[in-house]
Amino acid sequence: MRIWMPTFLWKISKIACFSPFHFHRIFCALLEETPNNYITRRRIEKIAGRLLYLRKDDLLTNLALQYGFKSIHSFSRSFRKFYGISASEFQKRGQSEFSKIGKMQSKNGTEKVSFEKYFYTINNLKNWLEMKTQVEVKEMPELKLAQIRHQGSYSEIGKTFDKLMKWAGPRGLLNFPETKTAGIYYDSPRVTDASKLQSSACITIEDNVEVSGEVSKITIPKGKFAVGRFELKMNEYEQAWNSMSLWVPENNFEIRDGHYHEIYHNDVNQHPEGKFIVDICIPVK
Repeated sequence: MRIWMPTFLWKISKIACFSPFHFHRIFCALLEETPNNYITRRRIEKIAGRLLYLRKDDLLTNLALQYGFKSIHSFSRSFRKFYGISASEFQKRGQSEFSKIGKMQSKNGTEKVSFEKYFYTINNLKNWLEMKTQVEVKEMPELKLAQIRHQGSYSEIGKTFDKLMKWAGPRGLLNFPETKTAGIYYDSPRVTDASKLQSSACITIEDNVEVSGEVSKITIPKGKFAVGRFELKMNEYEQAWNSMSLWVPENNFEIRDGHYHEIYHNDVNQHPEGKFIVDICIPVK
């Protein structure tokens, strides 16, 4: 007798060449949550991230339907269960305080939410951005990349880059400065617990490069991006991303679905001040 499982799980497990039950066990072991919880969480977090920067005339209903909820009611229940407050209250508090969301696990496993104000005010972020770079909106070409996925704090992705370099070096794929390194960031630290943040350490490659194991290929399609070029110390990355994310709605652009990424242009060890020269790229309409 076939035991009921969500249709999406049968489809995904077939692609992965596992039975649905074995796929479910592997998924839970690797990500420490069920596929269904993972999908719901990612949808809610994507909407939460948009709420922090949306204009007042953007409707929650449109966002809920866009990200796969069947109705505003099912979305509202899921959002309140996840964050402990309504989506409208989350948006109000997040935009007025420019706050950071951090989920804390209590001893009995229930989730709590704490709001902590950023050290930076909105005006400080605007002024800082003006001193650091001129942002331009432009069409970016397609990027073909080899990647290794990283889960956890973005500050620890360096270990994954080291692993990627050790794979790429013996294969003759590191031909700097033609070869570019890049980082793709799938979640916002403001709405996602650090342990569940997803990112990719990447290098640019040609089509004929073969990959296997934990190294895979990914393509960032060509498209319109808000791009800011920075010279940053390691402790300035968060401020740069917050400033760029604020710049988009402040200049009447709308964030679209796409890959939030960084493109690195130098060896930090050769910079006289030990800084990274990096483009921060945010997909916009």
